Amino acid sequence: MAQDKERISQVIEVSISGKKIMGVGSAGLNEWGNLLGKYDSKERAMEVLEDIHRTIANNSQFAITYTMPTD
Repeated sequence: MAQDKERISQVIEVSISGKKIMGVGSAGLNEWGNLLGKYDSKERAMEVLEDIHRTIANNSQFAITYTMPTD
């Protein structure tokens, strides 16, 4: 779930752009990108990205759910 709680996205890639965390998904042949969260610093964005990675690594299911932290 996006940080603003207004969108749930199925993403295939998560990346950092400055203080923002972006998600990339696809629908057929079309790729799209969405802002998933924006933080006070790049360091905080990195911490959230690392938490996303840990959540994925610790889950053996095909799909996981993750709610972006608000701070």
